[in-house]
Amino acid sequence: MKWKLLLLALLCLGYSGNAQKYFPKNDGVKASNNNYTALTNARIYVSPTQVIDKGTLLFHEGRVVGVGKRVDVPSNSEIIDLEGKSVYPSFIDVFSSFGVEQAKRNPTGGRTAQYEPSREGFYWNDHIMPENAAISNYKFDAKSAKDLRALGFGVVNSHIQDGIVRGTGVLLALNEEGNDSERILEDASGQYLSFDRSIAKAQSYPTSLMGSMALLRQMYHDAEWYNGGNVTTTDRSLEALIRNKNQVQFFAAGDNGHVLRADKIGDSFGIQYVILAGGQEYENIGDIKATMASLVVPLNFPEAFDVSNPYQANYVSLEDMRHWNHAPSNPGVLEKNDISFAFTLEGLKNSKDIHKNIRRAMQYGLSETRALEALTTEPARLLKKSEEIGTLDIGRYANFLITSGPIFEEETTLYENWVMGKRHVLADMNRKDIRGEYALSAGGKDFALSVTGTPASPKLEVKKGEEVLKSKITYENDWVLASFSDGSDSYRTTALVDKSTENLNGKMVLPDGSETRFTARKTGDFKAETKESDSKKGVPELLPLSYPNVGYGYLKLPEQEDILFKNATVWTGEAEGTLLNTDVLIKKGKITKIGSNLSAGGARVVDATGKHLTAGIIDEHTHIAGLAINEAGHNSSAEVKMTDVLDPEDIDIYRNLGGGVTSVQLLHGSANPIGGRSAIFKLKWGRSASEMIYTDMPKFIKFALGENVKQSNWQSFDRFPQTRMGVEQVFENYFQRAKEYQVLKDSGKPYRYDEEMEVLAEILRGERHISCHSYVQSEINMLMKLADRMDFKVNTFTHILEGYKVADKMAEHGVGGSTFSDWWAYKYEVKDAIPYNAAIMHSQGVTVAINSDDNEMSRRLNQEAGKTVKYGGLSEEEAWKTVTLNPAKLLHIDDRVGSIKVGKDADLVLWSDHPLSVYAVAETTYIEGVPYFDRSEDARLQQRMTEERSKLTEMMLDEKAGGADVRPPRQKQKRTFTCDSL
Repeated sequence: MKWKLLLLALLCLGYSGNAQKYFPKNDGVKASNNNYTALTNARIYVSPTQVIDKGTLLFHEGRVVGVGKRVDVPSNSEIIDLEGKSVYPSFIDVFSSFGVEQAKRNPTGGRTAQYEPSREGFYWNDHIMPENAAISNYKFDAKSAKDLRALGFGVVNSHIQDGIVRGTGVLLALNEEGNDSERILEDASGQYLSFDRSIAKAQSYPTSLMGSMALLRQMYHDAEWYNGGNVTTTDRSLEALIRNKNQVQFFAAGDNGHVLRADKIGDSFGIQYVILAGGQEYENIGDIKATMASLVVPLNFPEAFDVSNPYQANYVSLEDMRHWNHAPSNPGVLEKNDISFAFTLEGLKNSKDIHKNIRRAMQYGLSETRALEALTTEPARLLKKSEEIGTLDIGRYANFLITSGPIFEEETTLYENWVMGKRHVLADMNRKDIRGEYALSAGGKDFALSVTGTPASPKLEVKKGEEVLKSKITYENDWVLASFSDGSDSYRTTALVDKSTENLNGKMVLPDGSETRFTARKTGDFKAETKESDSKKGVPELLPLSYPNVGYGYLKLPEQEDILFKNATVWTGEAEGTLLNTDVLIKKGKITKIGSNLSAGGARVVDATGKHLTAGIIDEHTHIAGLAINEAGHNSSAEVKMTDVLDPEDIDIYRNLGGGVTSVQLLHGSANPIGGRSAIFKLKWGRSASEMIYTDMPKFIKFALGENVKQSNWQSFDRFPQTRMGVEQVFENYFQRAKEYQVLKDSGKPYRYDEEMEVLAEILRGERHISCHSYVQSEINMLMKLADRMDFKVNTFTHILEGYKVADKMAEHGVGGSTFSDWWAYKYEVKDAIPYNAAIMHSQGVTVAINSDDNEMSRRLNQEAGKTVKYGGLSEEEAWKTVTLNPAKLLHIDDRVGSIKVGKDADLVLWSDHPLSVYAVAETTYIEGVPYFDRSEDARLQQRMTEERSKLTEMMLDEKAGGADVRPPRQKQKRTFTCDSL
């Protein structure tokens, strides 16, 4: 016992010493309250996993100095008996904007662009602001603090929610007493980042998600270069970034796909971000878990749609309906997969919904312990403050809640929220609970009173016989004010609670205006109604997830098959030409045999009699499945990557499969002379973006010529170049710089790693290929001549509608042409286009492909290829090559795909008819032997979707009928992109 007393004395001495004031008091007698406070007989949650019944919590000077069943309470202690009540650590929000002045939107409007930074002495991009400190913009907001305390929060980590790099946060206690010298627990508590440019800054770059990602990568490279002592000037932004590198790095992703994108950037630079999630992580939980990131999870579960109007209900996407169904399960799924996470108020339309939504998440599988951890110990751990906040262990701040019962139960009252040992009363915990059943006689009539609700906010129902009367009640300081009326007669009462008998005694004003005394006798205790929403049978059915979790997703991903196609008309695309009544055997995703009367050898046999088997169509130029297309902030954006913004849930992937397309090149747009890097991928519907991208993907980049890059059709007059002559000078300048960069890099001297120059140097080394947006012959000639001067090759001219004028020169240069079959007259520079373009280029020895550049045309490229037979007389086999083998050659993947040849990938299409015919439909589309599209399965998918939509509609109607809030139907607009989309 002596050692316990000694330890307590030392603790007290230590905390008293820490609390000594070093500034004078000028308000009279100098005296301090050095008493202790002891909470006794409480159920104390020291942490979510350590609970003490009938325990004591002792604290002094804002810190816990004792906790347990047996705590030596000093004589100078205020003792508060909490018999029947619970004590919990108060909550922590790591992603807040409390008290911090937020950025205001820049008023600059119109089409005028700002390409240079607005600041001197800082990083070259205004959207990078690590020097910002929330502490500099902070002012305690008493009203907001009160609202947060009412929800159970005692500490928040607040920051400026603006920009790509947002600066440091400030960790604050929500203590209304005292001042900021006590409240501010850490004035630089983590650095915040996002993909979103600042609303307060007008600098154009970046204009896209991929631009933000590229900017972050370059920023980290620049910080490393700067930190190596290679710069003689001062960059206050990089100084701050380096200074903050050991802070917790919070990344505001806000979307399950963005979680993966943020983590990828972090991995590239050895940074493990704490990532703000989006609430859809249940969809790709395996990929989310693989990041090993801790998440900050919003609880903004969507309301059901009002689908009572069948016409309007049709506008609601199945994807949105599914998310409504599954969103509350997200925290439980994270827990089941052992992913660490904290909860945040961020994203909640009404912060008061947090407890309701936690209860809902618990219905869907979240444990009470994990829910409490997500509000206490996990945020403390993420902030590296577990020794100070998050639990009620000795030495921690005395931040705790006093409740009437289990913290998340609907009937529980939150009485008090103590912050740093300072008391904040939310509800009178000594107030008598008047809930129950009462009998009342007055004015010759008998009434039955039922008081429900919560102890702090009771509700009243009054019956006269079986008739329910209109009534209301208020309860303050043991006084009950109630009134009720049956329409004609009204009664008003004032009563005092008799704490011994539990009756209500008082006066009543009768309908005739006379007064009488009354007693409402308590006849029964309150019994909490077991709501269906709190019971297991009340949990809504979770419909199965699909891959991807949008319309036409698979309940089970299709699997690779060994298949023998029998008696097909086989379009080999090779020297053998088209073979009649031929068998093709595929095993383990590869074409293994082509011939007659082949043995299946265990493979599934497909009777292809009367059908046509071809290689899968390849679209050399598409913009489907991209979350962004143009990074238009600079005249060169070689640093951006389309692989960063590949969207595996784009329905056009599935639609393209239905048109026999198996591989595509997702190209950057044509906003700049030098665009971004391409993504070449297979349309593996249901797989992740990383699984779709070609292994050892050939390196490509988009260049552009013409109207778009000089911005004549955008009415912009701020960015160079403004003329076709200027376009040439951009190329000349950048390639000269790339040559000089390569020389410096090869010299062994220190050099700044420049992602943009690295890419251009790859072109000069022949490691990266150019696909160039082009129309007019003069510009086509210009780029070939410039390439000859700079000693590189142009791989492909895409669009190339005047290619027929310079086909011989193209052949001499060795450049291919990827064109439209018969598009023209959609802008001035295509006025000389002719439908014979493809055939004429082919006649001169140019490798010619037909591309789409259009999400709708890409589904019928087989018909587009057929037009080359009509316009120019290409043979059917050569016409077919324009959408198979030729684009494969242009993309340098013809050793893997593009024709039916032993050893190539089994990317095949079984057609119902001649593949160049308008009557042909793709019956089955295979990628590496996996049937990613099957027309019979498609019919089943549509039927299943109809049934699922009907079921979800009924569930939403039930939600509305049950009194839940619903939102109006909205149509989810899917944006489609072309070359000039911004």
